[in-house]
Amino acid sequence: MKSFAEIVGIGPNGVVSIVGAGGKTSLMFHLARQLAYSGKRVLTTTTTKILIPTAEQSETLLIDQDPQVILRQAKTHQAAGMHISAAAAYLPQTDKLNGFPPDAIRTFEDSGLFDWVVVEADGAARKPLKAPAAHEPVIPENTSIVVALAGLEVLGRPLGEEMVFRSELAGELMQLSPGETITVPALARLLAHPSGAFKGAPAQARRFIFLNKADTLELEEKGAAVALQLNGASPSVAEAVMVGQLLEGINVHRVYVGGSQ
Repeated sequence: MKSFAEIVGIGPNGVVSIVGAGGKTSLMFHLARQLAYSGKRVLTTTTTKILIPTAEQSETLLIDQDPQVILRQAKTHQAAGMHISAAAAYLPQTDKLNGFPPDAIRTFEDSGLFDWVVVEADGAARKPLKAPAAHEPVIPENTSIVVALAGLEVLGRPLGEEMVFRSELAGELMQLSPGETITVPALARLLAHPSGAFKGAPAQARRFIFLNKADTLELEEKGAAVALQLNGASPSVAEAVMVGQLLEGINVHRVYVGGSQ
């Protein structure tokens, strides 16, 4: 099986924006580690809010609301394979980091200090599934790759806020009422809907879906069923749908590209 970077076709440089729910932060830092190991200079950041990264996720964290200050500080870490995280502010009331506006992401990319900028561009209150509100997600216009996530553990569970962030909105997109069981077709409808997984994605951005938490063969098979429904949708939803896990790394069990495995 190809690696995540090979499936997505990570090139020499660009911006990856990660949206949806069910593992965005894990994917961001796992991808940053892969890219840094390959010699790329990587910046991880957010346009929303994230938890403070652990030392294992990112050894270097820079905090300042001025992107130019971040860039000046980043120059002292310049080296092949460097990985830096940056945020605009620390929010003590939530113990989270506040992110940058989308135009700052362009500033970071245009600086030439980083090969790849990896952005967590959505919030989900740590739930495995979400539907975006009117102001979400916050995807920078210079994004070259958008990866949408969903957690497979929602399948077979009742629709509600326990498992789904903004469950009322999600129900409208899935054509489910509160308390109804989330099925394979319902999850596929949410991800494929114009107001679903790729809402607000720039026209030029390449699109991929990662179905996370395929922790059992049953969930892997259900993820495969979701992927096949998505690949059969018209117009096309994504270049590829991956079924896997984000535990110790990005583990892709299956990948469906253009209707094939």
